[in-house]
Amino acid sequence: MSSIAGAADRLKEIIGLETEPVAVFLLPPGPVNPAFDAFGKVAGHRYCQLLMRARHGESLRLDHDELACPAAASAFGFKPLPEGLATGKGLVGFGIVAEPLTGKAMFDGMTRLPPGSIAGIAVCPLGAAPSQPDVVVVEGPPEPLMWIALADLNLVGGRRRLGDTAVLQATCVDATIIPHVEQSLNFSLGCYGCREATDMGPGETILGFPGAALTDLVAALEQLNEKAIGRSRAKAVFNHLKEKQEKA
Repeated sequence: MSSIAGAADRLKEIIGLETEPVAVFLLPPGPVNPAFDAFGKVAGHRYCQLLMRARHGESLRLDHDELACPAAASAFGFKPLPEGLATGKGLVGFGIVAEPLTGKAMFDGMTRLPPGSIAGIAVCPLGAAPSQPDVVVVEGPPEPLMWIALADLNLVGGRRRLGDTAVLQATCVDATIIPHVEQSLNFSLGCYGCREATDMGPGETILGFPGAALTDLVAALEQLNEKAIGRSRAKAVFNHLKEKQEKA
């Protein structure tokens, strides 16, 4: 078993994650690494749909001209943002915002990759990653993801973590591009698009962190698992309160 596969197994086991954490590879221009030859090539997919399929066990690859979401295509540097979105009018049409300027500001503040800096994206379950991924994306209920955020907090010496989001492009920008560009964990509540286009449930959310942080994060989770996770989940303080109320 590779160190990445072992870390993936421990991450899932410690926090009780029911689906796979996803390894994301941002593929540079030029010949594709042979390590990705076995990944199924897909067309006409949104990025959030790639993650959904990898979360359920598939290894997939998508070229830049096959990304179906124009906002994500812009964020990854594949295409310019269409005028209807850039002006904010498209978000008004979707019912996401009331004023075009609000939508425009949301896109103006979007973290993007430089145009042409990558040529495609490959995703797979983290345990099947052929090498260290650029980013690891985790979807699931908030409580398991909370422990990853707390592990990260330990790694940065207790510095408060701020989730960077416009409640727009949660998977592509919030959980992938920001962690990659800033080399820092980022979390999001999800967005209109990924909740419409995938099986992400109403009780689920998302975070992403740089692949280089995986080993240290799992080590921090191991420490949390020694006491904190079990005690929190046992709910002894809550159960004591219930007993007092029942006896009153």
